[in-house]
Amino acid sequence: MADSKISALSASTTPLAGTEVLPIVQSSATKQVSVANLTAGRAISATQLTLTTGNVIVASGQGVDFSATSSGTGTMTSELFNDYEEGTWTPSLVVGWTVLGTPSLYGSYIKIGSQVWIYGNLQYSTTLTSSGGNTRVTGLPYTQNANVSGVPVPVSLDNLGQPGIGFFSGVGAGIYFPAFTAGSAHCVFQFSYFV
Repeated sequence: MADSKISALSASTTPLAGTEVLPIVQSSATKQVSVANLTAGRAISATQLTLTTGNVIVASGQGVDFSATSSGTGTMTSELFNDYEEGTWTPSLVVGWTVLGTPSLYGSYIKIGSQVWIYGNLQYSTTLTSSGGNTRVTGLPYTQNANVSGVPVPVSLDNLGQPGIGFFSGVGAGIYFPAFTAGSAHCVFQFSYFV
């Protein structure tokens, strides 16, 4: 068969399946190599990457490495961004260590790295008539880091129009709301914490 110019060949179907073969010269001999072998395990170096569609997908535990950046005066422990997540969670209001009846409730969260931002909305059809102990919200999407135990966090709390402050007190115990007591029916809060 006579040699053909590349321009005379018909176009291949895209995207490539990876099984297509190309001729290469290796050690002065012409050999075949598949498209998959050309790309497998190869690092890509570029000045810019633009996606017109689709997503960048990395393997579990991998991420974007910012090690080329300079560190500040603190002690840097990681420059790998390997976690982003958003979703919903189910908050539960506990009064006097007893779970109350099922309210209308909603919770959403965003987790970036080791920091979690949460939002919660608990609405009861009737006001609470008793509170035999501390009021707390449980069911957080992630358990907080032990280092934040007992640290106050800013909270937007609707307790009959009275704002309040929530705080952690013990890992896994949830968020305590001292202002949310008998007579309350609605609790809205948002804050962030570390895991």
